[in-house]
Amino acid sequence: MKFKFEVKDLFKLPNILCYIRIALVPLFVYLYFTAEEPVDYYVATLVVMLSGITDFLDGQIARRCNMITDLGKIIDPAADKLMQLAMLVTLAINIPYMCILAVYLIVKEVVMALMGLVVMKRANRRLDGAKWYGKVCTFVLYVIMIAFILLPDIPSNIRTILFALCLISLAVSFIMYIRIYAIMIADTKKRGDAEFKVY
Repeated sequence: MKFKFEVKDLFKLPNILCYIRIALVPLFVYLYFTAEEPVDYYVATLVVMLSGITDFLDGQIARRCNMITDLGKIIDPAADKLMQLAMLVTLAINIPYMCILAVYLIVKEVVMALMGLVVMKRANRRLDGAKWYGKVCTFVLYVIMIAFILLPDIPSNIRTILFALCLISLAVSFIMYIRIYAIMIADTKKRGDAEFKVY
């Protein structure tokens, strides 16, 4: 399955919204590191929420207006991961064990990218967008990270529980995606190049 790209894809609204989300990443990092008063953390939180809103909008527009592109399938999850990583790294300044989640997220994405390449090479297929468990994982991560940003003085026992929820959601999503890649490879061996779709 080849990557299809046309210059006009660069200017489609869903992809433009992805560019905006990517641009919001350094803005969030700057606002968080320079925050001194509670209102500063509120503003940083608004940037993250704006990123989440544009994420929802670009997906809806792409599907409803038939603007789904191969470029969008790449930059949309990339924008998500950049913001997630930015939140984890910045929060690690005040919550040291957040480094564990940051490293875990990096390892997860690297492994998934490598498996995606293997599937592309061996099965000539790729995943058609994010699956529901990936979206749930992203939602959980965003909500909990926003809580940490908005409430920097949250009690340590609650922090630990929320941290565990993040770790569990990432682990479940990772396992489910690995399962799909394994099924895709196994299915290719059985059906050759027959069309395949995972629900």
